[in-house]
Amino acid sequence: MSEIVIIDSGQMALSLRLPELGMPEILSFGSEPVEPDPLFEIERSSRVNGMDIAVPSNVLLPTGGMGFFGWPAIAGHRGGRDFVAQFGGWTVLRDGNQTVLKAVDSVARLGIAITLTAHDSGLISMATEISNLGDADYQLDRCMAATFLVPAGDVQVMSFTGIWGREFQTRRELLGNGTWIQESRRGRTSHDRFPMLFIESETQIFGVTLGFSGNHQMVIDRTDDGRRLVHLGELFEPGEIVLKPGESYRSPIAYAGADSQDFHAFVRDELTQWPGGAMSPRPVTLNTWEGNYFDHQMDSLKAQATAAAEIGIERFVLDDGWFGKRDNDTTSLGDWDIDIRKYPDGLKPLVDHVTGLGMQFGIWFEPEMVNPVSELYKAHPDWALTIEGRPILESRTQLVLDLTRPEVSDYLFGKIDAVLSNHAVSYIKWDMNRDLTHAAGRDGKAKTSAQTRAVYALMDRIRAAHPGVEIESCASGGGRIDYGALKRTHRVWTSDCTDALERLEIQRGASVFVPPEILGSHISASPNHQTGRRHTLAFRALVAIAYHLGVELNPLELTDEERDELKVYIETYKRLCGLFHAPGASFRMEPLDGRYVWGAASAEKIVVIVAQGPQMVGEQPAPLRLPDEVTQFGGQWRIRTVLPAEPQFIRISEGQKALLSGAVSFALSSAGLAGLPLPMLTPESALLLELEPIKGGKTHG
Repeated sequence: MSEIVIIDSGQMALSLRLPELGMPEILSFGSEPVEPDPLFEIERSSRVNGMDIAVPSNVLLPTGGMGFFGWPAIAGHRGGRDFVAQFGGWTVLRDGNQTVLKAVDSVARLGIAITLTAHDSGLISMATEISNLGDADYQLDRCMAATFLVPAGDVQVMSFTGIWGREFQTRRELLGNGTWIQESRRGRTSHDRFPMLFIESETQIFGVTLGFSGNHQMVIDRTDDGRRLVHLGELFEPGEIVLKPGESYRSPIAYAGADSQDFHAFVRDELTQWPGGAMSPRPVTLNTWEGNYFDHQMDSLKAQATAAAEIGIERFVLDDGWFGKRDNDTTSLGDWDIDIRKYPDGLKPLVDHVTGLGMQFGIWFEPEMVNPVSELYKAHPDWALTIEGRPILESRTQLVLDLTRPEVSDYLFGKIDAVLSNHAVSYIKWDMNRDLTHAAGRDGKAKTSAQTRAVYALMDRIRAAHPGVEIESCASGGGRIDYGALKRTHRVWTSDCTDALERLEIQRGASVFVPPEILGSHISASPNHQTGRRHTLAFRALVAIAYHLGVELNPLELTDEERDELKVYIETYKRLCGLFHAPGASFRMEPLDGRYVWGAASAEKIVVIVAQGPQMVGEQPAPLRLPDEVTQFGGQWRIRTVLPAEPQFIRISEGQKALLSGAVSFALSSAGLAGLPLPMLTPESALLLELEPIKGGKTHG
C-alpha cells in the first residue's frame, strides 16, 4: 500500500497519500485523520474524453500539466524549457511535531521540500522550498506556501477588505464555479486585501492565513470532482525569483486553524517572542501624535508625562517629529539624528523625566522611508528603490529605501542603535507609511520580495541587539498586520482611525486572527481628528478597554471632570486586563441591529461590553443571549458593576433597573437560553457589565 502521512494537531488533521510520481494526494483535511484502507489505493477514472489514467486533482501544491488542468500552485521554467514539474521519490523526515516531505524531479532538475507542522495551539502550518538542481538558471514564477482542501458543495468565504482608517471590514460571498483570487501588489500586507480567510462549507469551518508582509496571492480553485483547493503564497513580480544552480526559494509560512481561539493561542504561545520570555501585563500607553503632531516643546511634553502618570498611564511614546528638521511630513525622513532645535540638550532630559515618573519610554521610527527633502537623500539618492527612466513616484512625499543593500541596512541599524543604546528606551513604534511601487534595485530588477525579507532582517537585528525592547507594527495604521510581522513585533496599531464608532467593526474584524492584547486601541479626543464625530468619554473608553489600551490626546487639555473619569477607566482596565487578555477567555458576538457585544469570561468573573453603533430599527432590543463559551461555567450569577454609572438608555423598566443593580440573580444557563433583557442604548453609546457568581452556588454545572 502507498505510504500515508498524517499531520494531526489535535484540532485539525491533514491526511496525505504519497504517490510514486506526482504531488501528495489529500485524503482528508478536517478534525479526524484517516486510517490506512484499501479504498485509498483504488485508481479513479475520468470521462471518456478525459485522460486514460486519471490524475488526482486534490493534491498539495499541484504543479500543472501531466493531466492536471486546474490552477497550478507551482510554476516556472528554465529558459522556456522545464516548464512542467513532476516530483517523485518522496521521503518523509519527522522531528517531533514537524514533518518534511522531500522529492525530486530528475527531468526538470528540481527539488522540493514541504514542511508541515502540527502546533500545540491546534493550527497546522505549511511552507514550501524549491531548489534548482540543474546547471542553468531556473525562473520561478509561482510557488505557493500551502494548499488546503475544502469539501464539495456550497462554500462561503469570509475575507477582509478596507481602506486607510477603515481596515478589517468583513465580506462574505458564496463561491461559484470559477476560480476565486485575491492578490495584493502593494508591497505590504495592505489595508484592502489582508491575507486572511475563513472558509465555511456545509460540513466544515476553518481559517487560513499567510505569515508574510509583502505581495501575496490567495486562490480558491474548484477541482474536477467539485471540491476546492485553497492556495496561499507570495506573489512574485515578473522575473523576481531566479534561482541560480544550487539556490533555493523558501516560501513564507501559511497556517490553517479551526477557530479564532486556536489562532489566538498560536500567536500567544508560539509566534510572539516576548522580552524575558513572557508577556507582562500590557501597559496603558500615551502616544503623543494626536496631542502634539510636530509641535514638540520640552516643557509641554514633560508636563504631559506628569499628567499621564497621575491618571495611571504606564508608557509614554514620543511619536513623529523629534529628529532632523521634522516640522511637517515633507522632510527629514532618513535623518535619524535628534533635532537640536527642539531638543537642545538631546532626548535624555525627557527620557529621564518619563522614566523617573515610573513610566516606560517609547519612540517612533519610520526606517524604511526617505523624504527627497532630507540630508540622507541629498547624499544618497541612489539608495531609493526606483526604475531608471521611469518617473519617481512619491507617496506622502516619501520614497522607499533599498534595505537589501547592506550599506543602507547598516546605516539604519546604526542610527536606531544609537538612540536605543544611549537612552532608556523600551519600546519602538515602527511605522511604514506608503505602498511600494516599481520597487527595483540598481540593476532594474524587481525587489519587493527581497525588500520584505530585508525589513525582517533589520527588525531581527535590532531585536537581537536590544532584546528588552518591544516593537509595535504600524503601517498607516493597519497596513502591516500579519503573522510575518507579528513574529517580530509585540503590538499592532490596528488603525489610524481612533473614532470609536469606526473601531467597532475594525476591532471586531481584526480579532478574528489577532488576540486582543496585541491590538492597540486608544482613547482619543472629541471631536475625533479623523472623522469629526463627537463621542462621550465613556463610549470612547469602553470601545477600547478590552484591547491594549492607550490614550491618544494631550492630557493637559482635559477638564478636571474628564481627567477623573478617564482615571476610572484606566483603573478598570488594569483591574480587568488579566481577564480580557487571558488565554481562551475572550469572546465576541455577531452584531445584531447595530448592537456589538464582546468581552471575556472565566469561572470567577464575566465581563460583557455592549456598544450600540447606529440606532436600532427594532422597537426593543432582543434579549442578549450569552454564547456557549460563556454559559459553560453554569451556576447563579448577578450583575455586580455597571460602567458608566449612568448609561445612555432610551428607556428602562423597573425590572431592568433591578437587574443592572444586582438585585436580580439568574442562572447563567438562562442567560444563554432566554438572554439578558437589557435596555436599549442610545446610538453611539456603550456599557460594561461585570457579572459575578453567587457564592456557594454551583458554578461549573
